[in-house]
Amino acid sequence: MIIRIFYIVGLLLLIPLIAMQLTNEVNWSFFDFIIMGGMLTITGLLIGITLKKFKTSKNRILFIAIIIVIFLLIWAELGVGIFGTIFAGD
Repeated sequence: MIIRIFYIVGLLLLIPLIAMQLTNEVNWSFFDFIIMGGMLTITGLLIGITLKKFKTSKNRILFIAIIIVIFLLIWAELGVGIFGTIFAGD
């Protein structure tokens, strides 16, 4: 399971890497790739744990939705600073 998550994270990180080669609109630093790789890996692991721990579909969907919403909120805060914390992107 962990190897599969690493492959998926690697494939997802190829999207901005390829976009950086094609346009100047995407400008990620090495640190950006590290942070997003960590966030995607942790999210994937949490979803995997959720799928193993909960047996009913209702609980699985609920907790996976919560994990995804938290991921998206952190991503938005790091990218554009929707909450105005010190971690907000420029």
